[in-house]
Amino acid sequence: MKDKLLTIGQFAAMHGINKKTLMWYDEIGLFKPAVINPENGYRCYNYYQSPILETILLLRELDVSISEIQNFMQNRSAASLKDLLAVKIADLDRNITHLQAVRETLCTHHQNMVTLLTMDLSKIDIIEKKERCLVTVDIDKDTSFEQEVEMITAETIKYQLGRLHQASYGSMISVASLQSGNYDDYSRLFIEIPFLPSKEGLHIQPGGKYLRAFHKGDWDRMPLRYQAILDYAARQGLVLSGYAYEMGINENVIDQINDYIVQIEIPILAY
Repeated sequence: MKDKLLTIGQFAAMHGINKKTLMWYDEIGLFKPAVINPENGYRCYNYYQSPILETILLLRELDVSISEIQNFMQNRSAASLKDLLAVKIADLDRNITHLQAVRETLCTHHQNMVTLLTMDLSKIDIIEKKERCLVTVDIDKDTSFEQEVEMITAETIKYQLGRLHQASYGSMISVASLQSGNYDDYSRLFIEIPFLPSKEGLHIQPGGKYLRAFHKGDWDRMPLRYQAILDYAARQGLVLSGYAYEMGINENVIDQINDYIVQIEIPILAY
């Protein structure tokens, strides 16, 4: 079997490719047949060529250019293959991390749409949340919108975030400020970036039970919503702590700001 010659069609079928691919590889000098029949010009291959072809196909699947593969084939050795594969493994790891981040973002958007379709805007719920790490920037009443944009942009560059859609954004106001009636005393903006390399220097949003509520439309009425949340917590004997985390959940499906819905989540310290 191993010594028997295979036709180009048989050899192509064995490797799951089109025979025109083998013809092209032969024409550019990348992978030549074992024998060419002098009478009819038919290309024939043997079993021992399979590992070499599979290596070429693997490299092509990793988007290695033809010129790179040709250079490897001309200097084929264990060392050169090891070096080439090390580079491609690093590239693949970066792509996997990117795709995982995109998937995480899609899941967040999907969950937002599920929430949007099932929520009762008037209802205040108690939910369970997992701990998450947030990149934050400090703001105060004097921070302009332009300054906020500059700071957010700087953080996305710092953490090599390719596009804005790859993260979730929001604002934070302390429970102490809310309880003091300072409803515009926002102190931080947050960015949730999937797959951060380290927790060092990041804000840890604690896991556990949270009060969750929603606000739609006019921002001037946000204090009334917070007052309703605080009243609910008092009636239920709940102790709130830390920060209220605000995040828009429907920006990508609305045209008017009055339709904007903010999700509010506040940690419960005691229950």
